[in-house]
Amino acid sequence: MDYAIPDLDTLSRQLTSLDRTKKAKMLVVDDEPDNLDLLYRTFRRDFQVLKAESGVRALELLASEGEVAVIISDQRMPEMKGTEFLSRTVPQFPDTMRIILTGFTDVEDLVEAINSGQVYKYITKPWDPNELKAVVQRAAETYELLKQRTEELRRSQAQTALLTTIVRAAQDATHLEASLEPIATAFGKSFQADGSILQLVEGNSLVASQGKFSLNGALDNWLEKDPLVAAAIESQKMQVAVNIPGDATLAALDHYTASGVQAHLLVPVSYREEVLAVLSLQWHQPCTLREDELVLLHLSAQQVALALTCVRYYRPVT
Repeated sequence: MDYAIPDLDTLSRQLTSLDRTKKAKMLVVDDEPDNLDLLYRTFRRDFQVLKAESGVRALELLASEGEVAVIISDQRMPEMKGTEFLSRTVPQFPDTMRIILTGFTDVEDLVEAINSGQVYKYITKPWDPNELKAVVQRAAETYELLKQRTEELRRSQAQTALLTTIVRAAQDATHLEASLEPIATAFGKSFQADGSILQLVEGNSLVASQGKFSLNGALDNWLEKDPLVAAAIESQKMQVAVNIPGDATLAALDHYTASGVQAHLLVPVSYREEVLAVLSLQWHQPCTLREDELVLLHLSAQQVALALTCVRYYRPVT
């Protein structure tokens, strides 16, 4: 087996370039417009700042915008106190760092919120801008560390599931076609793809046998029309399109427009220089993958090649 990935550096640069300038999100909540604007101006250079004038509005923003790294909330607001608002965000966004601004003594609420893990830090009004910036910076770093650990655990579990599925396909499948769908599903889930297809190849051409995974509903198979597939089979190298709307040639293809696929990764599954299948991973947003994920894809494809060869030659084809 060849454990080296051809053009790894080039692939890695393509798949990581989109994430370099992305700002972390933060939410600032205060019923006083002057304070809200001041918080926005303080952090807009370093964060993508969302503003809300109440706890109710803040919850609506989170529902539409999703998780943020840091929330700064005033404590004394009409309708809903800051601690009550922050406590409501914990179940859905446990990793978010929560900072409370308080201009009066409300010891019981603050102590309860801090002890229950709902508040990372409290700052008294009027706040010192440098102190607040330092606290927010530490909070953002803590959030990133938590997300990294959570993601590492998820990836480890997904990788184990992926490799287990490949081995089981080789052991349990009674015919070649039966092994395709579970493998496609395992790859799709492991790499959080919106769609995944594993399709057999004979004589350097796609054949009808395939396995598919779709995160939402049906998945059309247009691989036969896609130039990336032909390039993957011919070169026996991964083909990557990380941002299809930004690629004039691919964006003009009807199947990308119709499917909404914005990123596409093709992995040739080869054994002894023969392409046995192609693996298609599709996302509905521009894609980023780390170098270690590329290595996992490459090595897992080699395991799939062995599994398909085993099933093809040592199981009866029906």
